[in-house]
Amino acid sequence: MTISEKLKIIKKISGLTQENLAKKLGVSFATLNSWINTRSKPHKRKEQIINKLLSEYTSISHKTDKEDFTKKDIIINKGRQYKNIIRLISNRTDLYDEFVLSLTYHTNRIEGSTLTEDETAAVIFRNETITNKNLIEHLEAKNHQTSIKFLFEYLKVNKEINEDLILKLHGLLMNGIREDAGQYRRHGVRIVGANVPTANYIKIPELMEDLVKEINNKKVDIIKQSTIVHSKFEQIHPFSDGNGRIGRLLLSAMLLLENFPPAIIEVKEKKIYLNYLRKSQLKKDYTQLEDFMCDAILNGFKILES
Repeated sequence: MTISEKLKIIKKISGLTQENLAKKLGVSFATLNSWINTRSKPHKRKEQIINKLLSEYTSISHKTDKEDFTKKDIIINKGRQYKNIIRLISNRTDLYDEFVLSLTYHTNRIEGSTLTEDETAAVIFRNETITNKNLIEHLEAKNHQTSIKFLFEYLKVNKEINEDLILKLHGLLMNGIREDAGQYRRHGVRIVGANVPTANYIKIPELMEDLVKEINNKKVDIIKQSTIVHSKFEQIHPFSDGNGRIGRLLLSAMLLLENFPPAIIEVKEKKIYLNYLRKSQLKKDYTQLEDFMCDAILNGFKILES
């Protein structure tokens, strides 16, 4: 792991601003910025301070420069510190509401919603109507909230993901928005802005059956597995609309079942996310998307530990 990666992880997990992190390291903002952007490297003593700080925030011992660790190591170690993340989030209203808001706001903004985070909170928690925002955006927010609630209740008692769950989530998400809510598409479709071929609609039932088998075929590396499944789901594009949102809910469901928090893919990272997703689909190279998912999971841990 490079110095730049370590500093980015410290920022993400700690919630420190770059200015506050610079003060903690005893350097100027410009110096820290130079390290993060790999224009320069810290001296040995400062590197040791960075390693110590990283260890404090990740709870992983960093003994020597050669005994390095990865984002996955950090995530796995953090997951081991919790007995049951699904129960923890469900039993803590503050945590649950924060995840509902973050997941709903970011996933809908990625799909084009114009609701701000504050407006999203007003709609889903206080049932307010936002002036100059259309009905569909209100329904999208409320429906996503309902979908998350159903998903958590389902995961409390079920340890496998099936097609009925996926179809149910789509039915809840698209309720009052589309007539084909809860049904696989029966026509051709393309991913707007991406030169990625989607599945022939006739093959969707067979492809989804195979994908669900892959989801429940437990692997050692859940981060890699969930990344690949997410990429495949989005390329199958089984629904007329809502594929991105359902795909991200499915991603979080897979992680929750392995005692990791939901992956928070932030709207500010939309372009990077879609570029890595497209590369994984066209070249079957999941490396960058997998690394991106590690950051999204760390976003989830940030909420969990706030």
